[in-house]
Amino acid sequence: MSREPPPPGEEEAAGGGGGGGGGGGGEGADGRPRAAEGGCYLALCARPVHFEKANPVNCVFFDEANKQVFAVRSGGATGVVVKGLEDRNPISFRMEDKGEVKCIKFSLGNKILAVQRTLKSVDFLNFIPDSPQLEYTQECKTKNANILGFCWTSSTEIVFITDQGIEFYQVLPEKRSLKLLKNQSINVNWYMYCPESSVILLSTTVLGNVLQPFYFKSGTMSKLSKFEIELPAAPKSSKLSLSERDIAMATIYGQLYVLYLRHHSRTSNSTGAEVVLYHLPREGSSKKTHILKLNRTGKFALNVVDNLVVVHHQDTETSVIFDIKLKGEFDGSTTVHQFVLPPRSIQPYQIPVAGPASVTSQSPVPCKLYSSSWIVFQPDIIISASEGYLWSLQVKLEPVVNLLLDKGKLMDFLLQRKECKMVILSVCSQMLSEPERGSLSVIATVFDKLNHEYKKYLEAEQSYTMVVEAGLSRSNPLLKRPVRTQAVIDQSDMYTHVLSVFTEKKACLLLSLESIYPPAHQLSLDMLKRLSTANDEIVEVLLSKHQVLAALRFIRGIGGHDSISARKFLDAAKQAEDDMLFYTIFRFFEQRNQRLRGNPSFTPGEHCEEHVTFFKQVFGEQALMKPTTL
Repeated sequence: MSREPPPPGEEEAAGGGGGGGGGGGGEGADGRPRAAEGGCYLALCARPVHFEKANPVNCVFFDEANKQVFAVRSGGATGVVVKGLEDRNPISFRMEDKGEVKCIKFSLGNKILAVQRTLKSVDFLNFIPDSPQLEYTQECKTKNANILGFCWTSSTEIVFITDQGIEFYQVLPEKRSLKLLKNQSINVNWYMYCPESSVILLSTTVLGNVLQPFYFKSGTMSKLSKFEIELPAAPKSSKLSLSERDIAMATIYGQLYVLYLRHHSRTSNSTGAEVVLYHLPREGSSKKTHILKLNRTGKFALNVVDNLVVVHHQDTETSVIFDIKLKGEFDGSTTVHQFVLPPRSIQPYQIPVAGPASVTSQSPVPCKLYSSSWIVFQPDIIISASEGYLWSLQVKLEPVVNLLLDKGKLMDFLLQRKECKMVILSVCSQMLSEPERGSLSVIATVFDKLNHEYKKYLEAEQSYTMVVEAGLSRSNPLLKRPVRTQAVIDQSDMYTHVLSVFTEKKACLLLSLESIYPPAHQLSLDMLKRLSTANDEIVEVLLSKHQVLAALRFIRGIGGHDSISARKFLDAAKQAEDDMLFYTIFRFFEQRNQRLRGNPSFTPGEHCEEHVTFFKQVFGEQALMKPTTL
């Protein structure tokens, strides 16, 4: 399947498998991971892309820029089907079988198709309305060079990567030709592309550990500073020592990083493999900034989800996550991080059984997680070519709450996540409730962190407003209004989702103290009135106290008297054993019936027959209200 890294961590660490698990997770006595303890904080997306599984006739390719899967049957002669996570309508077409397809990708926007069938050239086909569907070909310019692959950097710009350098072209679809914009000679072992940052990384030199990045934007190609990856030990021979399967590129917290999975030798004293992060700036030299300690050896694969580095461990079928924003051990240049949470398996996933409707009633089949046929792509893609599925990996925040017991650290973690608001509010509510009530210092720490985020947003908003009002925004077109993320929690959020619950509880507590402290009753009603969602509760409280007239006055005050249940009020009035109270309530609903329906009688649906009978017994049938006509 394409040229990307093979199954997760195919490279076996020299130290062998099965290292000890750190951070409170690890393995049980039987050597299996403790994933069954629950609290899975990673999950495969609910709506994956399903494609025809790889077989001798059907070849499968993945385009990292458009996040599309290509299923190519018989070289395209019997059909090509293109599917992506975002575009639910697949693209289907046929093309002439001109030999084995090595690589196939659409331009950004799906207007031009590029297909590599040989080591010397790439074929192109326009998918533009009213444009003739004739292939045109571009051979690489460098003599004796072999094309390793290609990357689309825009809708009409493409880069050929050869073993002798890179060639940057502009595609002219209307002329069915390409124009060379720039090329660079350099010996290349392998390459990697990060579409989010438009950076291509080339592995150079004999050992392969000198990496040369290039940045592409609007027809320009910029050569960034090259840097060297520190190998775990001095190589014994002059051969390629850095494999592309141990390298990943991803944007984390808005910055581009190269992630290097460093396996340790059997003779070293280290406790296992580690992921080394090199920060790759647009200007200046790259620097090693973070080390993520895995505390185990074996087969690994990397993803980046919601600014978290996820490391999958195939041997134990578990994953761990790292957050480089959290505090680690800093030695003056590099920060060493342990994983945030104990190792857990990805949440079990069920594959629906395909086939005719009469057959699909059978139970779904459990998906084999951490399968050797899995292939990972950055930032968050997992593909099973053997089962024909593409998933995006997702982080589940709810289980994190019970796994990260340090509330301060938990809040630091949650505040950096995209979908954090409701989980944070839930944590706040738990801290104020029994039996998980936090100490005053813990509660203060959490609220300080929330207030810091809120203050930071308000200050940014204020600065932006001042610049706009001063008319300076025109001279700075890059100025953007601050984005209000879910980490910004204001008083309204806190009151609605956290404090209102406690207001209701305290109001009900005050009601129970009425016999000891009579003013508590009115005070509780005042508290409940401030909660717009507590009107029903106020009515129930008053009725339970036999204060039927007060309940009726309240409901009239908020305009709800036309829709309330007559039976509920008549039940309460009868239980009060006050005949005049019952008469007053009964007469009110008769008048309501007359006003709404033109007749004072109760309908059968109101189920008030027993109350009508009781009224007749006490006051006589002649006391019933007579219909009035205009």
